[in-house]
Amino acid sequence: MTNTALITGASRGLGLALARSLAEAGWDLVLTARGADDLTRAAAELGATAIPGDVTDPAHVRRLADAVPELDLLVNNASGLGATPLPPLAAYPLETFRDLLETNVTAPLALVQATLPALRARRGAVVNVTSDAATGAYEGWGGYGATKAALEQLSNVLAAEEPELAVWWADPGEMDTRMLADAVGADEAAAATDPAKVAAALHDLVRSRPASGRVSLQ
Repeated sequence: MTNTALITGASRGLGLALARSLAEAGWDLVLTARGADDLTRAAAELGATAIPGDVTDPAHVRRLADAVPELDLLVNNASGLGATPLPPLAAYPLETFRDLLETNVTAPLALVQATLPALRARRGAVVNVTSDAATGAYEGWGGYGATKAALEQLSNVLAAEEPELAVWWADPGEMDTRMLADAVGADEAAAATDPAKVAAALHDLVRSRPASGRVSLQ
């Protein structure tokens, strides 16, 4: 039976790189992202199913879950950066922080809840993409880091509550992505790791299926 993966934030960066790696290995893919044009191109390239939309939309989460009645791998990769230029917590706009919590914490939990029956049926795996900002005190990264810390603890508890699943909270390290460029500038981002290298490490993780836990991909 062919393995099936659902990847959020799959139109670029790590999500797209992982989709390419899994497609080469023969996986069936359901891909989602907000950018419909980029997502459609990626899905056409990979022979995947594209379901564009916003993971904070409950109706979209239901559509995604309906598309994967059996699921081997859920990758919660979609993420927001928050306010830019990166502000100190003393000046962090609270409405932006609320929106960031919706994207980076509530939406991944909603998708886990919606797909758990499909994951349980296949003794599948969940990857929640996190950040070293979840554990390090980096000036300006407080809002983003707080949401990733919350996602890590959700993952930790999910692993305890769902022992038949593999649950990994994966820190990809700095990658040459649009998000990093928005945070630190294009020149600094260009010196970071190619997402394809990180995706290869993530694919190796899925293939080897170690015990649930926090994983550094670089």
